[in-house]
Amino acid sequence: MSLTCLSTVPRYGVQEIIISGPEGGNPFADEHITGTFTHDGEILTAPGFYDGEGRYVVRFMPSFEGEYTYRITASFLGEAITGSFTVTLAQAGVHGPVKVADTFHFAYADGTPYRPVGTTCYVWHLQTPKMFEKTLETLKASPFNKIRFCVFPKHYDYNHNEPFAYPFAAAEKAPGQDYAWDFSRFDPVYFRHLECAIQRLGEMGVEADIIMLHPYDRWGYSRMTLSQMQHYFRYLVSRIGAYRNVWWSLANEYDLMPEMVTEDWEALAGTIQQHDPYHRLTSIHNCFGFYDHTRPWVTHCCLQRQDLYRTTELVDTWRKEFGKPVIVDELGYEGNIQHGWGNLTGEELTRRFWEATIRGGYAGHGETYFSDKEILWWSHGDVLHGTSPARLQFLRDFLDALPGPLEPWKSNWDDRCACVPGGEEEAPPVIVYYYSFMRPSFRDFTLPEGTAYRAEVLDTWEMTRTDCGIKEGSFRLWLTGRQYAAVCLTRVK
Repeated sequence: MSLTCLSTVPRYGVQEIIISGPEGGNPFADEHITGTFTHDGEILTAPGFYDGEGRYVVRFMPSFEGEYTYRITASFLGEAITGSFTVTLAQAGVHGPVKVADTFHFAYADGTPYRPVGTTCYVWHLQTPKMFEKTLETLKASPFNKIRFCVFPKHYDYNHNEPFAYPFAAAEKAPGQDYAWDFSRFDPVYFRHLECAIQRLGEMGVEADIIMLHPYDRWGYSRMTLSQMQHYFRYLVSRIGAYRNVWWSLANEYDLMPEMVTEDWEALAGTIQQHDPYHRLTSIHNCFGFYDHTRPWVTHCCLQRQDLYRTTELVDTWRKEFGKPVIVDELGYEGNIQHGWGNLTGEELTRRFWEATIRGGYAGHGETYFSDKEILWWSHGDVLHGTSPARLQFLRDFLDALPGPLEPWKSNWDDRCACVPGGEEEAPPVIVYYYSFMRPSFRDFTLPEGTAYRAEVLDTWEMTRTDCGIKEGSFRLWLTGRQYAAVCLTRVK
């Protein structure tokens, strides 16, 4: 038997302990391996997995600096294997996994605020190596700090190619059958590539929102039995759960899998909870009807709009209903394809982002511009063509500069208002008004007595901020007279 283990690991990095073991039978189902890691009174148990060719792996993300001890047990070991390693400072720019903060918002493990500005690229990691690298290059220069994508390949309009590999071992086909799989055996090559994608994203500070199941499938993966799905969930959580940038999404458009009932989804959520020692962010995504996001395992709401026109205008309603962070991860896509969800203008997509923001939530981007090669960012990645990403960078920069997250505040009937809470209740540190598709040339304001604010007029489309000086009492601000204007008032002492 051989064993490899890193002697030092940075905080929030990945310790990988590899042990040689049996290859006979079906090691994916017949064998098991587990690691228990201890530091200063904290004990965490992480499940391991079989990686093919006699390799059994346990991965672990340390949350603290200092000395850790480990104890590895396995079905094929007579005695446990023990050892130790040292956890050093986190690498520069690494803040740990994202968690829910302040009920409706997010922060990294070290307390650094996280404001999700996400995008969707369903199967970008299953494209050619050249396109894979081009997508990463595009993301690096984009405003996006989260990306939603699938584990499995996708069959849908503009998605008809075969992936470079398949997640399961092939089985003997019946007459007339196109695909047959042994769902108890995995292809490690496929999952190593998925890990590569997650690691590369993590190096850029991008969260990987992993879609574990989806209905757009000609290969039969969406028709696994519940026990087969649970076997797959255990394997996936064991393989990639230690990467700090992983989020779990049980399914994309779960309600388009009619053979699944609520009890099945609850069982799958239980599988994640049982095998994920880090309690990563977990959600489930709808097509028509919302899942019950009050369920305790749901950490945040990952929503698709239910109406053609009203989308993020309902974020504050959903916050009240579910009491959790709201991300409208599918609000329609900027593009020009035939589907009603895929032909928004850049202006409208940007507006929907600001509507979500001003109502105390978050939104997700997508792009579906048709091309002769039928390469659409929403599924394949590659390059962006739209006008919204630059405006979303402006929004992200604005949010990152605020002293705290935005909460809905005292809106009028014809505007939306949010504030950064703190200080005096009637005079918070920052107040933000957004005028959406309306285009007032001016607005009148009245500040609480004895307070002063620096006023700025924002053009969220032209990406400009105009300083209008210090204001007190009642005053008039001249705006752009165009759509998508905003006002930011920052309290001064």
